[in-house]
Amino acid sequence: MASRPAREKPREGRVLRLVLGDQLNRRVSSLTDLDTDGDVVLLVEVRDEATYVRHHKQKIAFLFAAMRHFAEELREEGAEVDYVRLTDAGNTGSFTGELERALTRHDIARIVVTEPGEWRVWEMMQGWRDSLPVPVEIRADNRFLCPSEDFARWAEGRHHLRMETFYRGMRKRTGLLMEGGEPLGGRWNFDAENRKRLPKGHRLPDRIGFQPDAITREAIALVEQEFPDHFGDCATFSWPVTRADAIASLKHFLAECLPTFGDYQDAMKGNEPFLYHALISPALNAGLLTAEEVCRAAERAHREGAVPLHCAEGFIRQILGWREYVRGLYWARMPAYAETNALAASRPLPWFYWSGETDLHCIRQVVDQTRAHAYAHHIQRLMVTGNFALIAGLDPAQVEEWYLVVFADAYEWVELPNVHGMVLWADGGVMGSKPYAASGAYIDRMSDYCRDCAYDVKAKTGPTACPFNYLYWNFLIENEERLAGNQRMAMPYRTLAGMDDTRRKQIRTDAARFLGSLSADQNEAQVVSVK
Repeated sequence: MASRPAREKPREGRVLRLVLGDQLNRRVSSLTDLDTDGDVVLLVEVRDEATYVRHHKQKIAFLFAAMRHFAEELREEGAEVDYVRLTDAGNTGSFTGELERALTRHDIARIVVTEPGEWRVWEMMQGWRDSLPVPVEIRADNRFLCPSEDFARWAEGRHHLRMETFYRGMRKRTGLLMEGGEPLGGRWNFDAENRKRLPKGHRLPDRIGFQPDAITREAIALVEQEFPDHFGDCATFSWPVTRADAIASLKHFLAECLPTFGDYQDAMKGNEPFLYHALISPALNAGLLTAEEVCRAAERAHREGAVPLHCAEGFIRQILGWREYVRGLYWARMPAYAETNALAASRPLPWFYWSGETDLHCIRQVVDQTRAHAYAHHIQRLMVTGNFALIAGLDPAQVEEWYLVVFADAYEWVELPNVHGMVLWADGGVMGSKPYAASGAYIDRMSDYCRDCAYDVKAKTGPTACPFNYLYWNFLIENEERLAGNQRMAMPYRTLAGMDDTRRKQIRTDAARFLGSLSADQNEAQVVSVK
């Protein structure tokens, strides 16, 4: 790109506007009053952010490519952009170091930044106010529909923070899917209609992807060079890395997938990673789309008659409900929230979460899919890899790190509450009224995974039985003192109480045998096999 012409406006009192890699929106609070004739926008690729966990290669490539495209869009608008690439000479590898260096390059009066999505960066920002020689203004993130302060007021004094209650309040607050102060269709939640298994021979919609352009190919090559040992690969990379492509992706979902999304949003199918899901979460979480525009577009599709109410409601609930809710919970309860471990789970994460080398076909499908695409949908995350982690008693911190590493849409504000509270019940019921534990019957009902598995999902005990079956009951036995008093667990505990000692002993024996065969060490990992 040709060098910018000299500016006539004096540079005294200039503002340095730091934009983080997940804030790529022209209307983000740090840029709302951008003066393109005087201010400097700073974007930096820093090694600290790429390696504080070993992020999936596609996530790093997606963010670097999206940042580089965003910088070009700002330049086309006339803004001065100071863009630091990962391999630039002198790159310190940290936000703090790059701010310090930027202050030596520009005559800056103050720094403006939007609050980050992760607690560790928030703490870093607080330090800037003391360590940097100019004032630092930290603005609220205006891309969310519920400011964190409002959620904190709602959560104050409550031990149990139920999403459904919050969601209904957000429906009233925004007017989404509302009519005369009442929910459209006379119901708040159509989840019961959204639990269908894919029919045999069902034809899935074609999905669009985006061929990497020169900027994106350069980012991918950089990632392969600089982070060769990170999880995953970029061979299938097709994420939207510009706002225009993100909007195109959203429009495709609304037209081709949302009309049937609700029916099959919980379904799973072998070698079909996307089904009817939106695939917009990486773009949404990076700022290329906003929650409000996505929800309004889905509502408009329903009101225009293109999308059934249960499909629109199920999708909007995931964003207006879950996404806003977990973000609010994160900021209301951190940092103590991450330290809880209500079920005292401590088993190391098995190596097959990284390798996929297990005869558990459902886990192999999800891990292989995640390695290839940096993506799995919410039921795969909750009821396959998550359910196994719960009933096997895996260490919450290790499980949470895995979820943060492997998905292109993962940031701690969204990953931690979902995994800590919803998946692992490590918060003791702050989020969920009961643990989402299930036997192999759930996976068999909602997928075709069990058909090709070496284990028998119908068998309850013994070496050929599906491990989810006896691990489920073993989980209830091990946590009986903690969970038996939970009203929503009354039915399974009544069933457990009716089991004779022989059956309980067999469950414990099978579970001990299987769990004892797991290894967290790559060099010692065993393929858990029935052969």
